[in-house]
Amino acid sequence: MTLYRITVSTMALLSSAQAFVPNPISQNQDALAMTAFPEDEFYQETTKDSDRLPTQYGKKMSESIPFFSCPPVLRYSDLAGNVGFDPLGLAKNKDQLWEYREAEIKHARLAMLAAIGWPVSELLDRDIADFFQAPAMLDDGDRVPTVLNGGLGQISPQFWGFCLGLSAAIDMYGLAKARRADPEYFPGNLGFDPLNFYTDDKLVQERLKLAEIKHGRTAMVGVLGYIVEEYMTKMAVVDDTPILFQPLTETMEDVMIGALEAEEALGGAMVGSF
Repeated sequence: MTLYRITVSTMALLSSAQAFVPNPISQNQDALAMTAFPEDEFYQETTKDSDRLPTQYGKKMSESIPFFSCPPVLRYSDLAGNVGFDPLGLAKNKDQLWEYREAEIKHARLAMLAAIGWPVSELLDRDIADFFQAPAMLDDGDRVPTVLNGGLGQISPQFWGFCLGLSAAIDMYGLAKARRADPEYFPGNLGFDPLNFYTDDKLVQERLKLAEIKHGRTAMVGVLGYIVEEYMTKMAVVDDTPILFQPLTETMEDVMIGALEAEEALGGAMVGSF
């Protein structure tokens, strides 16, 4: 449970920071920003909407680390989730910034899938394997195959081929859309919205973009927590932190049984001492 508390605390801290790709700004960069973009007076005149997203736009200081200056490329970027955070100074211009956002949103989406698929596979893998009369992929500790857990050699090469092919096809489609110079394009926009959540309302669009990137960042930290937890404890994450993955009734039953057993053991020890 100690590791669980550490993992949850780390996720909360990092997700609240909303990490985004402040480094000290050189005089040349600052001069470039002042030349290429309007200063605060114009910004105040053109952003009357108190609900404007992202809130970093136009601010000289980073929202993520308030005592650091915000890099020019982030100061006037309207990408969702921008809080002026780039401690390594990776993004030098808009093109690089968009490339990093493309990479971030891809990793974020994969992490969101993994954050669900990881525990679900540990809960259902053996049952599904029995149903199809196939070997289970979990190890003796009910852990999923990973680089640290081992077991990746059990996965069929055909499955890896399918995953690589599908990923390559999606990536090529995204690159093709990015290179069409479509004014409606933004990093990660693949035109996939089967439930029509993405309306014409600009504020709704920005809130959806922000929700996706924040959930994705939290998921990336969460999956890292899965990896560390299983490697350190040698237990499946669903077994090590059952309160997150079992029905509450089962969790409460386990707690009550454990409390009764501890009470009986304590009572027996006290009786034996007299």
